[in-house]
Amino acid sequence: MREMYVLLYDGECGFCNFWVNWVMKNDRKGIFNFASLQGNFGQKFLTDKKLPLNRFNTLYLIHPDGKVDEKSNAVIKICSLLGSWYKLAAVFKVLPKFLRDKIYDLVAKNRSKLASGNCPLPTKEQRRMFLD
Repeated sequence: MREMYVLLYDGECGFCNFWVNWVMKNDRKGIFNFASLQGNFGQKFLTDKKLPLNRFNTLYLIHPDGKVDEKSNAVIKICSLLGSWYKLAAVFKVLPKFLRDKIYDLVAKNRSKLASGNCPLPTKEQRRMFLD
């Protein structure tokens, strides 16, 4: 059985949905599952971590061993797991985390402006990767 990672995201954000669709499209190894922070899985995660239940501006990546990456670390890890040219995102690790996360927060703050407004629904096969 392969190790699975869970990507937690804002299910009501067009930019976040674009990002999830991009990861699904590039996940050739089939190692990602997805859950919105507003859903049961996401709300349980936030409760267990004692995080606010109504703030959805952070992307989380749960590793198979339970480790959790967030914000820029999550993005870099996702890219490295996807492999190919996406692994080059690891070059951003040379920047201090506080700076990377400032950039992440700036994008998160403006994500509604960045959303294309076009959010395709997942296929039946893709829906199996989503946790409730």
